[in-house]
Amino acid sequence: MAMSPSPVPPQAERPPAASPVFLDRANPEAEIARAVRAYSNWGRWGADDVLGTVNFITDDLRRAAAGLVRRGASFSLSQRFDSGGPQKGWRRRTNPVHTMLDTGTDAALGIQGFPHGIGGADDVIAMPLQCSTQWDGLGHIFDHGRAWNGRDAARTVTSSGDQVTGIEHLARPVCGRGVLLDVGRVIGPSLDCSSLGTADAARGELPDGFAITQEHLTATAAAHGVTVGRGDLLLVRTGRYARALREGWGDYAGGGSPGLSFTTAGWLHRTEIAAVATDTWGFEVRPNEFDDAFQPLHQVAIPHLGLLIGEMWALEELAADCVADGVYEFFLTAAPLAITGAVGSPVNPIAVK
Repeated sequence: MAMSPSPVPPQAERPPAASPVFLDRANPEAEIARAVRAYSNWGRWGADDVLGTVNFITDDLRRAAAGLVRRGASFSLSQRFDSGGPQKGWRRRTNPVHTMLDTGTDAALGIQGFPHGIGGADDVIAMPLQCSTQWDGLGHIFDHGRAWNGRDAARTVTSSGDQVTGIEHLARPVCGRGVLLDVGRVIGPSLDCSSLGTADAARGELPDGFAITQEHLTATAAAHGVTVGRGDLLLVRTGRYARALREGWGDYAGGGSPGLSFTTAGWLHRTEIAAVATDTWGFEVRPNEFDDAFQPLHQVAIPHLGLLIGEMWALEELAADCVADGVYEFFLTAAPLAITGAVGSPVNPIAVK
């Protein structure tokens, strides 16, 4: 049964900060509690819910999204899954290990044991489920021992996997209207590159540590002539992946990065989007906006909003096409693998315009 959000400490009584300048950077716990108090979706879809904000995608919205296909051009939004990926082993996250089980050499040598000259190849891959383009499932992050919808984290995700909100529940419904907000190209040119150092306005790349606010998101939507609303699958391009392609991975996995400000929690809640994905490792700005914190927006968005979050998406080809034709909405299908009990999943998202 869903529980009410935990009591908010007295210092959290003021409304959540709407801008980074109003954040109490020395007290992330109080800021998180304020956001939880204001934006929690616990119980919104009933005590037994396992979909979170994906509930916003209705059959009618999917049908309308299919009507966005005009040219039939399709774009894969997945980075490659190979040994040359961005992972460095943090918390045992490694790049994929691809091994051949049967090869053409085996077939040519006749050692496979098949009749009448037939041969074949088989392979296997071993990898963390969140080592490249992926979704964070609802069992991925907890807040003070509570999982999505107020469940006890210890009873929800065990050594056997996510017993309640496993990623397999999202294998069917994650498709609909996709919207790209190319914040890098819209906001980047207005930045003071001399003071920020790493921004490259010509390429539309935001600098590490740049916090994307709700004002940046709404300004970008206005520049693109699109709306963002209920049931949308929102893609946010920062340009961080483009820089990694050009300069090498460096600290792409876990290091500094542009990303969403903690203060966008209210905007993510109000817009009623179904999911958000970025071209960065961690979705939110890094370093985080507090003196001592680790992924505080995750702590609100996943266990309290029930928001589906995608990371390390390859948005460059799609973004270039959007610039060329001026259309920033499309049909998007992005089903996770139906891995029973998983708290995340690789995905090969396909945008069709």
